[in-house]
Amino acid sequence: MSSHTAPISVAPARRLAPSHRWKVLGVGVAANASVLAAVSGIPTTAVWMRTGYHLDTAQVGLAVGALGLGTALSELPWGLAADRWGDRPVLLGGLAATSAALLAMAIWLTPAIGSAAHIPSLSWLVLAMTLVGLVGGSVNGASGRAVMRWFHEGERGLAMSIRQTAVPMGGGIGALTLPWLASTFGFAWAFGWVALLCGVSAVLTWCWLHEPPDLQTTAAARLRSPNPLGRASIWRIVLAIGLLCVPQFAVLTFASIFLHDYAHAGLGAITATLVTIQAGAMVTRVWSGRWTDRHGNRRTYLRGCTLMTVTAFLLLAACVQGSSADARLMALVPVMLALAGIAVSAWHGVGYTELAAMAGADRAGTALGMANTVVFFGFFVTPLVLPHWLAVTSWSVVWATTALVALGVWPLFPPAARRQANRP
Repeated sequence: MSSHTAPISVAPARRLAPSHRWKVLGVGVAANASVLAAVSGIPTTAVWMRTGYHLDTAQVGLAVGALGLGTALSELPWGLAADRWGDRPVLLGGLAATSAALLAMAIWLTPAIGSAAHIPSLSWLVLAMTLVGLVGGSVNGASGRAVMRWFHEGERGLAMSIRQTAVPMGGGIGALTLPWLASTFGFAWAFGWVALLCGVSAVLTWCWLHEPPDLQTTAAARLRSPNPLGRASIWRIVLAIGLLCVPQFAVLTFASIFLHDYAHAGLGAITATLVTIQAGAMVTRVWSGRWTDRHGNRRTYLRGCTLMTVTAFLLLAACVQGSSADARLMALVPVMLALAGIAVSAWHGVGYTELAAMAGADRAGTALGMANTVVFFGFFVTPLVLPHWLAVTSWSVVWATTALVALGVWPLFPPAARRQANRP
């Protein structure tokens, strides 16, 4: 293709008003929430997956970790594709494929209730989970790029933080519905439910996601900024984002098993704790996005959140250690787990906004793809490593280790730059 040849335009014939950006933001939230309901929600069924599929804890970790592996492998290619061909085709294709993959799992990869006659093999389950991650990885870079292009500096922190509420929102939907569906009706209903959510998001994308009215659609206009792949400053914050997600994945992946096996919690307590984590993460993300927009202090906030995460996980480890000697502390374990989960989730919108702003709106798909590649590689590795580390140590050591990982992130987030507050 010659440099002056324009790609196929996906913009509608009518001119869209600037207020349409809120519908675009709604699409981004819906797309991410529906996919994350599966990616973050399926691990909350770990206790019932262990029983229904006849797996041990390490095998469950491999199965749910495959979701992260698939996403990690596809994030950067999806981000590059969004920068090249636009947000709309990437998001539409990815959501449709994710819905189809989950529906296929509901039909062919679910164990028969109350019978050992049909137990899907671990290899097929891992392959299917990897496929869901591969196609579901499309939503992150494409939706983030769309938000960055429709919103301007001074409101991007709020917009991206609202978009990032989709992560706890989707996780909350998954935590609230999937364990109940899997334990009551079977995994076919659980997989079918998240397939439906992805299908609805695809319809919303078709209706609302279009090109911004004030930007050119040529390839040259979309690729003005330097390639993020060659910028050390971008890789530094990418690595920081990826490592700070490791404690979060430790909570999301094994909170249900931890509460069930260690705290002897039932379904109601497990669900309440997980939903509290996701709801708290949503509130803190929206607040932090608006606050950093007003004060222009994204970098300072990120470094502060890192230290807050370290403190929260050390307190959780201390509470777990103390509860072995004082049974009265056991009641505090779910509370401390919820506080740690909220602390490690509050920074996401601000972190992704800073990364996308550094890369430039026209290169945001690539930059977000880079970050999510590292993030979901951590989502793959964490469930694999944690059970083996737990086997030779204890839950208190596991949570203390996640605190050390978070501490290593602090020097990676760049120190505050001199900037004026971004006020609308």
